[in-house]
Amino acid sequence: MRTLAVVGGGAIGLAAAWRAAEVGWSVTVFDPAAGSGASWVAGGMLAPLSEGWPGEDLVLEFGAASLARWPEFAARLESATGVAVFVAEETLTVALDGADAADLRTVAEWVGSRGHELVVLDRAGVRALEPALARTVRAGLRAAAEPAIDNRQLLAALQKACGTAGVDVRAEVVESLDALAHDQIVLAAGAASARLWPQLPVRPVKGEILRLRHRPGATPPPRRVIRARVHGRQVYLVPRADGIVVGATQYEAGFDTTVTVAGVRDLIADAEAVLPGIGEYELAEASAGSRPGTPDNLPLIGRLTDRIVAATGHGRNGMLAVPLTVDAVLSLLDGAPLADAKAADPHRFSMTAHSPSSAISSGGFR
Repeated sequence: MRTLAVVGGGAIGLAAAWRAAEVGWSVTVFDPAAGSGASWVAGGMLAPLSEGWPGEDLVLEFGAASLARWPEFAARLESATGVAVFVAEETLTVALDGADAADLRTVAEWVGSRGHELVVLDRAGVRALEPALARTVRAGLRAAAEPAIDNRQLLAALQKACGTAGVDVRAEVVESLDALAHDQIVLAAGAASARLWPQLPVRPVKGEILRLRHRPGATPPPRRVIRARVHGRQVYLVPRADGIVVGATQYEAGFDTTVTVAGVRDLIADAEAVLPGIGEYELAEASAGSRPGTPDNLPLIGRLTDRIVAATGHGRNGMLAVPLTVDAVLSLLDGAPLADAKAADPHRFSMTAHSPSSAISSGGFR
């Protein structure tokens, strides 16, 4: 039987391991803390359309191709584990001032010209959908095709699926890819990937999020993902069974995952500007992770050598990119690249083949 090592046990690594085991590989996942890191603190938005912007054609195409794969991927996972991961069916982006309202129209026109439907709403249209939002909201952008998932339910389901499929998950640090004797290796160590393959242009981008628990008598959580820009800062509110996830700050701070007072203050203030009743919620958790960023906001998926496949650099779109990344990895293991993942070729930055680093931990998808 062909053997596969997956270095990194976040959502990307676990999903690739599960599906590879299903098609006949003997799979071992290496991660000292599988199911943690940025995968654990993600918001779970699947929103490539409402995040689109003129000029970012490849980012939109990649995201839309992965979004289209999510229903089948989620159904397969639920069939294997009994775990449902969707928590919202659509996304509503709101504008609090005239400039942001103009931006929503720009996004709608540009994304619409590329074959995807977004609907611009006036103040009354927004309040009809989500009456608890602030009266200061001027306009909205409805993306009926953009759902959200519960990232922690996803991780639990993937871990269960891996166990059922016979994947061996080892809480071990990988210090050198050369030390792995497997036929093939998938490098899915998120922001830590460059430590094992230094020429990968991936870096840690810090993001803080809050988990707010609904209390009796408080404003109910929105039924949709709510996204907004407040004082120039992006904020999102993603419903959960027990409340809301609020995110996310973004800092170039290396591997620092300390939650800061300023970060919590800004997230609460911005969330309250969008959903005033949120002040009655319980602050259940504040956490941070290191997302794996790249120079052009596209991931790195492709062969580094005839034995090593990269699947990293997903930035803040790691949850969105899971199905397409898994399909791309399976195609590469089977001997052929996947057309929909062409833009994620790691060699687009003129990388040259070289020996991997001989030091450092695997980490997981971060």
